[in-house]
Amino acid sequence: MPSIQYEKKTIVKMIRLYCRKKHGTKKGELCAECDAVNQYAQQRLDKCPFGNEKGTCEDCTIHCYKPDMRDKIRRIMRFSGPRMILYYPRDAVIHMFRNKKS
Repeated sequence: MPSIQYEKKTIVKMIRLYCRKKHGTKKGELCAECDAVNQYAQQRLDKCPFGNEKGTCEDCTIHCYKPDMRDKIRRIMRFSGPRMILYYPRDAVIHMFRNKKS
């Protein structure tokens, strides 16, 4: 799977997990705030100048998120990241290997 598609699927899983646990939505649903973050993240990934050669956003030299959205996505990732191993173990393992530093 191309890197951008993988990132898009992973980020929506992280946002849904966050929203379900923090905002009490049903599995697979998003509240209005989390939906806005998801739409923004998907849009930013579509416009990523690195395309399928993209690394992790954390290691990127270009910060394409607005500061307020960067704070929101950082909060979501900090919450969901450690929980991915419980809710999406396959994705968590793939993520660890894809982003392993040499």
